[in-house]
Amino acid sequence: MRNKLNNLVRPITKFVQVESFGGILLFSAAVIALIWANSPLSDSYIALWHYEIGFEFGDFHLSHHLLHWINDGLMVIFFFVIGLEIKREILLGELNSLKKASLPIFAALGGVFIPIGIFLALNTNPETHAGWGIPMATDIAFSLAILQLLGNRVPISLKIFLTAFAIVDDLVAVLAIALFYSSNIDWNAILYSLIPLAFLAYLGWKGFYYKYVFLFLGIVIWFLFLKSGIHPTIAGILIALTIPIKQKLEMDLSMSKIESIATTLINKPKRNSPILTHDEISLIGSIQKLSGRVQSPLQHLEHKFHGWVAYFIMPIFALSNAGIVFNDIAHLDWALSSHISVALIFGKCIGVVSFSYLAVKLGIAAFPGNVSFKHILGVGFLAGVGFTMSIFVSNLAFKNSLMYQDAAKVGIFIGSTVAGLIGYFILKSIKPSDDTTPVEDVH
Repeated sequence: MRNKLNNLVRPITKFVQVESFGGILLFSAAVIALIWANSPLSDSYIALWHYEIGFEFGDFHLSHHLLHWINDGLMVIFFFVIGLEIKREILLGELNSLKKASLPIFAALGGVFIPIGIFLALNTNPETHAGWGIPMATDIAFSLAILQLLGNRVPISLKIFLTAFAIVDDLVAVLAIALFYSSNIDWNAILYSLIPLAFLAYLGWKGFYYKYVFLFLGIVIWFLFLKSGIHPTIAGILIALTIPIKQKLEMDLSMSKIESIATTLINKPKRNSPILTHDEISLIGSIQKLSGRVQSPLQHLEHKFHGWVAYFIMPIFALSNAGIVFNDIAHLDWALSSHISVALIFGKCIGVVSFSYLAVKLGIAAFPGNVSFKHILGVGFLAGVGFTMSIFVSNLAFKNSLMYQDAAKVGIFIGSTVAGLIGYFILKSIKPSDDTTPVEDVH
């Protein structure tokens, strides 16, 4: 039993550690961006992200600003990893049964619709109505980083709950981007993209995985989405969903072959030379080939890209997008900033807590062990840490207005900071004895 528990907790703990350190890097990159953008070197900050990069091949020409490559290129990998996480959770994780998935799904829906409702209720300016999607997303890196600061005060079941509902939250945000923040759609490009996408889906369904085929067709799909008008990050999600969770191979047969080769290597006469023989190189190559064939493509890719996303892509995104210039602070739309802040601080908390409580009270969802109502209240506030996805949506919502973009980012910073601090201190105030208070006993 203990081994099974360790097998479950170990990958979750590793995931949380990666996300937590990633959150620290993300915060550091955002602070550097703010300082840089408002320093005497602010011109270099603006010039760097507007530097034109591209290439030509015959009559073909593709060129964009560096900022555009980051938001429409690197962030595709971020969404690809989200897609892998969603597929894993649905097939094997916290979303693989209706009972287990109900609580994170209800929490995520509450954390989406209530902030949107609060924003729309407060906002009276028709020009800023497009910002309704900004407060609906939770930044899993930042929120888990805050949880990690609390150490053993936070039960692992609460981290699993936060991870699961943040993934559902991201899925809803992706759907919103696809449906409401894409314009001038070229349906021919979309139809063309469905051909390689369908082929990858067929390969994944049959359990065949050829990395170079998936890479090449993935680039083709991304390019067609880039040209279609639908945001290309959606391509990352769709490609991830085609990745097979296991390959169509006999696991036992392959493992027995690996064991046989390893035994052959061990039984070979011992030599003093550090140089391998051709026979030994061949045997080791066979082990590598067989191990690559039996491992889960989805698990392998998620593990491979997770660190790159947390330690490089998200910090680069923050560095390039968080540099708000405060020279014109008096001319910011402070109404927009305050509406986003209020929606993040109170909307997310009210939505997550009320929908979670309702789901448990109605008997629709099971509640995590060792988690009290106060834990959910604290996590509800942590859900208001929007940052990465919120900034991403703000760039799409106000792509033609730098003034509204800056106002939205100020609101995101204020709202995320306040929500994160409130959530941290609520969870810090929980004593170990409070851990046994079930939500069903709260009236």
